[in-house]
Amino acid sequence: MQTEQQQLPASKDSGHQEHPIKLYLLVWGLLFVLSAFSYMVDYFQLQGLLRWALIIAFMLLKAGLIVAVFMHMAWERLALVYAILLPPLALLVLVGLMALEGGHTFLTRMLFFH
Repeated sequence: MQTEQQQLPASKDSGHQEHPIKLYLLVWGLLFVLSAFSYMVDYFQLQGLLRWALIIAFMLLKAGLIVAVFMHMAWERLALVYAILLPPLALLVLVGLMALEGGHTFLTRMLFFH
């Protein structure tokens, strides 16, 4: 009489999960396209807020794809994803708040000490 674990196929027994090569090729293609778009921002000489918004958007999309697929975060439990992604997000929010406060402090000093 065999145990239940011995009757399972080798792929389920080893805990090893393989993803189709098509997924990786698709992600590589998307990364190439997003990189081409970010280079096109410079090629078309976009300036100002639009330039930086597009560069940051393409950068975040590429980073998200890399983390989700190549670091296998898309297949992890939600608690682990939150534990890894929420602290950097909280730090970004705090840095943004500090930048706003720094701008306000600078303008206040320019108003009263100039």
